[in-house]
Amino acid sequence: MFAARSVSLFLLAALLEIGGAWLVWQGVREHRGWLWAGAGVIALGAYGFVATFQPDAHFGRVLAAYGGVFVAGSLAWGMAADGFRPDRWDVAGALVCLLGVALIMYAPRAR
Repeated sequence: MFAARSVSLFLLAALLEIGGAWLVWQGVREHRGWLWAGAGVIALGAYGFVATFQPDAHFGRVLAAYGGVFVAGSLAWGMAADGFRPDRWDVAGALVCLLGVALIMYAPRAR
């Protein structure tokens, strides 16, 4: 249950943070307007709350692990939203990051 909840929260955090940053990018760089950018700011703010619901109580651990989710999620978002085609090194790097997430969050520890 711990891991399932944690993974779900990481995915929600990635959706909010990467999606929020993409909306700001679209609003400003792609000239879609301030409504897009404003929606992005709201999503980025919501992301800040999601991490607080992680079952692990250690801020540093949660945010460090989320960094790996962000790397992989950013590549996936780029593929879905902008037609980005990652090369094998992008994919390998994302897999290394996700392995790091698994080690940081889910390795057995003495409590």
